[in-house]
Amino acid sequence: MTLQEFLLKQGYTKIKLKFTKTNHFEIKATINGAKGLFILDTGASNSCIGFNSIKNFDLEIEDSEVKAAGAGATDMTTKLSKKNVIKIGKWKRDKVALILFNLAHVNTALTNHNSNPIDGIIGADILKKGKAIIDYQKKYLYLKL
Repeated sequence: MTLQEFLLKQGYTKIKLKFTKTNHFEIKATINGAKGLFILDTGASNSCIGFNSIKNFDLEIEDSEVKAAGAGATDMTTKLSKKNVIKIGKWKRDKVALILFNLAHVNTALTNHNSNPIDGIIGADILKKGKAIIDYQKKYLYLKL
């Protein structure tokens, strides 16, 4: 029995990942009914959306005391958006909180390496909720339905 067969029997769904030139996995997800492109980042504690995608995903935002750090930038101002619906493949959750911050430095780095700009980052919070398993060799993300 393959890993895929085993996980599908256990109630997981599989989502195709695209490996980029920057050694990241890109993943498509839908937030509040709007499609977007994300980087899968197991090292990011929270899932994030760029400020420039607030309207696209119809996010209700509030101030946040948290400062973000990552990808070479520190002490970045953040906002918070609660009660969002996220869908990745057949997997879906509501009441998902997302951190919002300026992703311009990330997108500049990606486009400088001929990769697509992203709307956000799928982090460990969502991966944990989905009991995620990543098949790096076959480039699939499995999430428990």
